[in-house]
Amino acid sequence: MNVTAILFDGFETLDMFGPVEMLGASGEFETKFYSLDGGIVKSYQGVPVETNKLDMIDAPEVLLLPGGMGVYDQLENEAFISKLAELAGKANYVLSVCNGAFLYAKAGVLDGRRATTYKARIDRAEELFPAVKWERTARWTVDGNLYVSSGVSAGTDMALGFIADVFSRE
Repeated sequence: MNVTAILFDGFETLDMFGPVEMLGASGEFETKFYSLDGGIVKSYQGVPVETNKLDMIDAPEVLLLPGGMGVYDQLENEAFISKLAELAGKANYVLSVCNGAFLYAKAGVLDGRRATTYKARIDRAEELFPAVKWERTARWTVDGNLYVSSGVSAGTDMALGFIADVFSRE
């Protein structure tokens, strides 16, 4: 399966690469990195990643979105949010780590669905996005094709749970 990993400046390194490590180790997934404009995107920790333009994606099999401090800038980026909503609507599976859930919530992807986010920000998530069925204590939630984790290590665990659900525990 192809994984479409969407990055933005200020993403949390382990939010992306913990799940990518698990997906890659399974031997069932190939990950490609994308950003709105393509080119080099840097994590909050300064790790540079070469990305392709989001416009190059048609219908992703697996859409993976990290969190990080850069989430808050992207909440105001209408082009990014619009493209995220479009891609999530076409994806077979939609995955989010930590406060990346804010971006899916802003795009309307989480409306009426169960989700979680970074525990230190869940009050704010409930305030900003009341249409989402936020679960305060979950490490990750599964609602149909939607997998949303609460934080860095939970994102890695979520990826393992996703692999088990799609292929098997073995």
